Amino acid sequence: MQTILRAVGLACCMLAGGTASSLAQETCAPGANVLGTSRTIEVDTASAPRFGFQYKEIDLLAEGEVVLTFDDGPLRAYTRPVLEALAVQCVKATFFLVGRMAVADPEMVQEVARQGHTVGIHTWSHQKLSALSPQRARAEIELGFSAVQQALGQPVAPFFRFPYLADSGPMTAHLRDRQVAIFSIDVDSKDFRTRDPGHVHGRVMGDLARKRKGIILFHDIQPSTARALPGLLSDLKARGYRIVHLQPKAAATTVADFDAMAQQQLDQRRASAQARPMARRAFTWPAASGVPAEPANTKASGAVKRAPRQGSSTASDIFSNMLRW
Repeated sequence: MQTILRAVGLACCMLAGGTASSLAQETCAPGANVLGTSRTIEVDTASAPRFGFQYKEIDLLAEGEVVLTFDDGPLRAYTRPVLEALAVQCVKATFFLVGRMAVADPEMVQEVARQGHTVGIHTWSHQKLSALSPQRARAEIELGFSAVQQALGQPVAPFFRFPYLADSGPMTAHLRDRQVAIFSIDVDSKDFRTRDPGHVHGRVMGDLARKRKGIILFHDIQPSTARALPGLLSDLKARGYRIVHLQPKAAATTVADFDAMAQQQLDQRRASAQARPMARRAFTWPAASGVPAEPANTKASGAVKRAPRQGSSTASDIFSNMLRW
């Protein structure tokens, strides 16, 4: 009986998902009464531009324009309703994903991209990079790019956001060398401080009333944002705000050794899922006690992976010291 109930529940979920998708396609028809995406900006990251209140170097937006961004995911329970809310209003956003979260649920990463959103990076395990050695901070960045790209199965955007917005000179220089754009924020939803969607809604609209434009920070791992977003998007439309979608001119490159490490993580997760098909999928991890050190070969990868130098740290050596699931 339990098996039958589970099967019926799964079928209902699939039907509900299909209905939501169909509805989104219908409401996105030309002339539909939805918020929509006002325009798309192609960002050339060759000069590693920086955006947001911390830098004030480049202002992409006119008054009344906003960019929607989501950090820390994916987390299926909340990323999915976030995607549904965006689809109903026909708007596109940028998701700064955490590498470990991506490896835990690659299907959700792929769904974000399938719906036309931009996929950027928020490090491997959300460490505060300014508190790490340069070697370990670089490893957090590079493994983050490799993990999300491996989970997605295609190149990601060279878009990066520092965890806690805590940038550092050495890592800013590293990202400049890697031709990666750095994104800060202009409006902070503070959704991690509350479970009340009304607080999230009120804070964002209040800040926008003063600033009139900007990059908005949400977290698609927060229930408050998942619940607030439908009403908030409707309010943005009612008040005349316009959504701007950011896309890269060229894709990010990754480092071969970190690609191998990320692939090993994915293989490990798949093997675990096959061995325990009914086990509840883990989406969160204990706090990191350390981060991987940087492999010896750190240049962006091409099609060929180079052999390690004798006596150097290899990806396998590094992997043995990584966090275990």
